[in-house]
Amino acid sequence: MIQIGKRNSITDVPGIRVGNAACEKLRSGVTAIIPDEPAIAAVDVRGGGPGSRETEVLSPDCLVDIIHAVVLSGGSAYGLAAADGVMSWLAEHEIGFELGGAVIPIVPAAILFDLLNGGEKNWGKSSPYHELGFQAAENRQVEFQLGNAGAGTGAIAGKLKGGLGSASFIYSDASNAINIGAVAAVNSIGSVTMPDSPVMWAAPYEQNDELGGQPLPDNQTPVNLDYEFQLPIGKNTTLIVVATDAILSKSQAKRVAMMAQDGLARAIRPVHSPFDGDTVFVMSTGKQELSDPVVALAKLGMLAADCVARAIARGVYEAESLAGFESYRHRYGHLLATGSLQNDTKTH
Repeated sequence: MIQIGKRNSITDVPGIRVGNAACEKLRSGVTAIIPDEPAIAAVDVRGGGPGSRETEVLSPDCLVDIIHAVVLSGGSAYGLAAADGVMSWLAEHEIGFELGGAVIPIVPAAILFDLLNGGEKNWGKSSPYHELGFQAAENRQVEFQLGNAGAGTGAIAGKLKGGLGSASFIYSDASNAINIGAVAAVNSIGSVTMPDSPVMWAAPYEQNDELGGQPLPDNQTPVNLDYEFQLPIGKNTTLIVVATDAILSKSQAKRVAMMAQDGLARAIRPVHSPFDGDTVFVMSTGKQELSDPVVALAKLGMLAADCVARAIARGVYEAESLAGFESYRHRYGHLLATGSLQNDTKTH
């Protein structure tokens, strides 16, 4: 049996907390995903323009096999400093990899481009992302805001306001209940809605009206496969963290990350373009044993992809309009309320 978690959030995975910090004037922010205990992790990068740090250490052939946090940040390359802020918080709490008496927090991070959204970016000699990272770690909790929050604060998804989204599943595997969840910072060049339609690509995966009650697409209407790329481009990326309490090795976590990338393709078109930095992290808290190292792993990866698609769609659905960037609900909310979403033919 498969059902959504109590919060429909990545924090339905026991031991996972999320912290957000943002600056309204900056129109940017940081999201930190922090496990209560060190977690096994892996990463899969598919975008053509990624920005990241500490991703190579996640390779199965590298020494360190655990991490202490994952950071998602706005600010493009400047936002990589957010990981320093999270490291500072972890070090202050004596959390890290112990080596010869030294404590070194392992904090992989990835960034998205939000420098052209009209926020105040003239920060002088040092960017504000170190402090935002520290605040995000300080703010970690099981309940956290979606939409215009954390790394999704200044995000844009195609022609709509992007944002931060999350989703979860719980499913039975032999005698164990496996929890899996995802959080997404959606800043894509691609669209989350079908061409000339308000219906989301991820509509078939919606659970409990989390996207306002999406209708299934009209199969009688051919999908227009063209896509108009708007300039300036090169300002994009969707960042994902998947967490599970299933016991995984680094190699198994890598496979789940690879399968979870399919969730991006189910929710965004186009995706993994030369302009995006699409990146998926997977974290395992290692509490529940999988019944089968192959079949059960395949199911976990399948559900991870579904969670990712739903988290992406929720990130856009929960966003609010900001400084000329219209939100999904502002544009289409009246159609959701009247149940006429399917029949609308506005260009999205």
